[in-house]
Amino acid sequence: MEIDFSDGQITLDKELNDLDKLVIDFVNVLDKSNINYVLISGYVAILFGRSRSSEDIDVIVERMSEERFLALSVELAKSFDCIITENPKDAYDTYLSQRASIRFARKGEFVPNMEFMFPKAPDLDNWVLANRIEVILNGISLKISPIELQIPYKLFLGSSKDIEDARHLYMLFKDRLDKGLLTQFLIKLDKEGRFNKYLT
Repeated sequence: MEIDFSDGQITLDKELNDLDKLVIDFVNVLDKSNINYVLISGYVAILFGRSRSSEDIDVIVERMSEERFLALSVELAKSFDCIITENPKDAYDTYLSQRASIRFARKGEFVPNMEFMFPKAPDLDNWVLANRIEVILNGISLKISPIELQIPYKLFLGSSKDIEDARHLYMLFKDRLDKGLLTQFLIKLDKEGRFNKYLT
C-alpha cells in the first residue's frame, strides 16, 4: 500500500478488498446524483490498511428533500437493494426523517452493506460534511472524515475494536495531524484521558 499526501488530499494505491469495491460502486451513484457524502467510522481505518472485517460502512449524506431522495433511490435501485424497507417513501418518512439510518446492499445480498444516514448530531455531522477530505483510491475519488475527528470518535465509541482503529490511524498519520484540531475534538468528546492511556 502506497500513501501520498499533498495539498490536503491523500492518494492511496492498494489492492482493493470487497468493502472498497462496494464503497466505490455506491459513492459513484451519489456522485452522479450530486449528493454530498462523507465516509466515517470503521471503514476509514480499513481503507488505510487496518486488517479487520466489517459488515457495514457508515456514510453520512446531506439532508435532502423527499423528492430528491426518491430520485436517488431510483438510481441506487439499479445495483442495490434497501434491506430495511422496499418502499423508498417509507425509507424517507419512517427512517431518515426520524433520525434513523437505512441500509443498502448489493442486489441479493445483505452483508456487507452501506449504512446510510442524514446528519444526526448537527454540530459534528454537519461539520464533517463541510470539512471532508478527498482520498484518491487507485485513481477514484472518495470523501472521508478528517482523521483528527475519526481518532477521538473511535475512542469515544470505546470498544477494543474501536480503540485499535484509533491506534492504527494515529500511528499512520501522527506526523501529519493538525494537533490543535485533534485536541479540540478530544476535549469536545471528553476523551483526552483515553487518548493518553491508549495512544501515547
